[in-house]
Amino acid sequence: MSTVQSDAVAVESAGLSSKQARILRYLRENAGEQTYFKSRLIADDLDLSAKEVGANMGAVADAAADLDVEKWGYSSGTTWMVVA
Repeated sequence: MSTVQSDAVAVESAGLSSKQARILRYLRENAGEQTYFKSRLIADDLDLSAKEVGANMGAVADAAADLDVEKWGYSSGTTWMVVA
């Protein structure tokens, strides 16, 4: 099974929307290099709005068994602490 197919199966089984799957993939790819993520910067990288990122982060956090996602701060937008 290819990586794309296994990602699709994992997303489908977790019940994530395509936006949520994109956010989760982004966090998994970058959590090893940084700990804090601003919604607006995630949004810029994924061509979403900061509001879309924030609205979907709860489902992403619930689905990410391999990541600890915690809302961290609100100064100049929402910041998320993500630990792999």
